[in-house]
Amino acid sequence: MILPIYGYGQPVLKKKASFIDEDYEGLQELIENMYETMYNASGVGLAAPQIGRSIRLFIVDTLQVKEEGEEGGIKQAFLNATILDESGEEWAYEEGCLSIPNVRGDVDRKPKITIRYQDESFEWHEEVFEGVEARVIQHEYDHIEGILFTELLKPIRKRRVRRKLDHIRKGKIQLDYPMRLAGK
Repeated sequence: MILPIYGYGQPVLKKKASFIDEDYEGLQELIENMYETMYNASGVGLAAPQIGRSIRLFIVDTLQVKEEGEEGGIKQAFLNATILDESGEEWAYEEGCLSIPNVRGDVDRKPKITIRYQDESFEWHEEVFEGVEARVIQHEYDHIEGILFTELLKPIRKRRVRRKLDHIRKGKIQLDYPMRLAGK
């Protein structure tokens, strides 16, 4: 089922998400719905707060953006994640967000992360990710921490996107996917 994505201005996007356990009802269905929602909106990641659930869950699929024959890529769910380390020289890359449509901007992030998380069976893992996978994970991880990528933009870019953010907050946008807007 395709779920509405919560747009900029919705309070759930600014809240630090709660940990979940094996008793969380309907988790597998929720994850399946999140994938369907993400693909419908042409995304590569989606965090539970973006669908109105303040829980520490996000999904990532970078396999879909890899060129044929190109190595790497992941498709997985991350539960109760904690980034343990970020390393390397920061690099800028243009990011966007399904909750903040039509807004893009360069965000500086470290190219390598170590993350501890549980999989869908609540088994613990500690892994290192690099490059695009690390970036997508960092972006989605920020969502469960209540941080939006627009907060990480350089000051001049923040000023330039302010009007677009106000339009999203007031519901003055057209979208190709369902969204729950703060202004409507």
